[in-house]
Amino acid sequence: MNDTTTLESKASRKQIIIRLLYTLLYLIIFELLKLVVQVTVLFQFVYLLVTREYSQPLKNFSNKVSTYVYKIIRYMTLNDNERPFPLNDFPQEMEKPGEDVRF
Repeated sequence: MNDTTTLESKASRKQIIIRLLYTLLYLIIFELLKLVVQVTVLFQFVYLLVTREYSQPLKNFSNKVSTYVYKIIRYMTLNDNERPFPLNDFPQEMEKPGEDVRF
């Protein structure tokens, strides 16, 4: 790209501020999701210690949450322009969870 970039191709200050406000919203959501992940991990290990097997529904839930967190981080770091959920559809799983847990 050359130095004679037209004004239309550059972002306006208003667009930048709007993006910043959305980013702040997603930063709050991200912080809440960190707590959700921590509780999920602790619960999964307690469940694993008691039953000696993992909870498949919890494993599926945590996989979806990790995909959502990934999308939020990509948006906040300006690596993606698509706004994540709740302003868009909830993301599909990027990959299925692993079958067996190994220790």
